[in-house]
Amino acid sequence: MKLISSDERFKSRIFTVTEDKAIDPDGFEIHRAIVQHPGSAVMMAVDSQNRILLVKQYRLPARQYLWELPAGGLEPGEEPLEAAKRELREETGYTAASWKKLVSYFPSPGYVSEKMTVFLATGLTEGEAQPMDDERIEKRWFEVREVDEAIRSGQIVDGKTIIGFLTWKCYASETRASF
Repeated sequence: MKLISSDERFKSRIFTVTEDKAIDPDGFEIHRAIVQHPGSAVMMAVDSQNRILLVKQYRLPARQYLWELPAGGLEPGEEPLEAAKRELREETGYTAASWKKLVSYFPSPGYVSEKMTVFLATGLTEGEAQPMDDERIEKRWFEVREVDEAIRSGQIVDGKTIIGFLTWKCYASETRASF
């Protein structure tokens, strides 16, 4: 596929919407409106007791408060790990001595360019949170079984949290103690 045009239709501080056209060598064309997003970083913060740090905040598009892993968008020129460190400190006040990439994925590649990267953060030190002016964040430590049950029962419905937790639980056993 070769991109033949990309016309900006809307721009906000978080994303841009473009109308894009692409064509393959056989002449097959794709036309899409695309939400252009710089990407985001997600933090799976796990303490020495194997508890997971979640934050609760009101999500306007979902029209509800959600428990989720801390996360945030990449600033211009910022790498995902840099954003993860910054966002963990801003949203929770914690810093981590150790970071490991768990997974990168596109949450909705049909119309959004955003790529999310989930990091495991361990060796945590508590500090003071510095949320943005439009954020009201509650934080709480959860036992593994609590997160498991909240996902199974539909209390946790945030995709990045489900993906981050299940990736950590299923594939990152060498980075944590057994359950």
